[in-house]
Amino acid sequence: MKTKVSIFTLVYNQEQYIAQTIDSFLTQKTNFNYQIVIGEDYSTDKTRQICEDYQKKHPERIKLLPSLSKNIGLISNYMRTIKACDGEYIAICDGDDYWIDEYKLQKQVNFLDNNPDYSIVGTNYMKLYKDNRLVEDKKDRKKAYYEFNDLIFKNLIPSVTALFRNVPMKDPLPNWILNFPYGDWPTYLWVLKNGGKIHFLEDVTAVYRMEIGVSAKIRKTLSDIENVNLNILKYIASDNNFLHKNDIIQTSIKQTKKSILAEYNREKKYLKGLKLFIQILIQQKYKFTFIKFYTYSLLKSIK
Repeated sequence: MKTKVSIFTLVYNQEQYIAQTIDSFLTQKTNFNYQIVIGEDYSTDKTRQICEDYQKKHPERIKLLPSLSKNIGLISNYMRTIKACDGEYIAICDGDDYWIDEYKLQKQVNFLDNNPDYSIVGTNYMKLYKDNRLVEDKKDRKKAYYEFNDLIFKNLIPSVTALFRNVPMKDPLPNWILNFPYGDWPTYLWVLKNGGKIHFLEDVTAVYRMEIGVSAKIRKTLSDIENVNLNILKYIASDNNFLHKNDIIQTSIKQTKKSILAEYNREKKYLKGLKLFIQILIQQKYKFTFIKFYTYSLLKSIK
């Protein structure tokens, strides 16, 4: 039977979480075939054994990628795992997150099947903190739909909620993604580069664990996140596959630099902020407006 959805799961040292994650996949109620593709990255705890036990119980459902001889890191594992996804659609859920709506996949597949002009569908979700607080993250979406020109400024799609058309199967992701600590945002941009819209269901379907994992370390410092995003944008700008999107990409690059400048001041990294200010000012068309922006950002951080 043809696979409709590949559930894309990255796993590393998550023995206390992975069973709950896989169980939340197995309880999905669908009228189509789906597979669970697990990329396990040479864990040092019992994660691999737990995954193997599940695979033995559900061989028709679970595709556990071959064990590795060493840890290859999150993004290399991301790239090898997404290549193993051969479903029409891909859903993402990391090995420490889980789904709470047993009809999540069915709802999202129904939408994409019935709306061929859409390529990605997300949902609302819950944030789970270390003290076991569950907080609903329900966005007030101001638009009926979003597209590449929205996503290029900010990743709007929580990966634990995402379902998207498997564009990478026929049009493989670029290797420059390997330079970065996360691949979901570049992947969504790749999927949308030649068209397609984003839709968000109102349903709360998933739980995202806060304050753990590799990306949590980066998120602690906002200027670090923005610098990663800036470098991703620079690679996108130099990629000929995005040439037709150059104007909006350049606009996003300029806005991201301003965001980094504001974050440097907020984080009291004034020397870094000053260096970036001078760099931007030289290239800035409306210098007086930019000087006002920098001055306001600086004064606000001091106060």
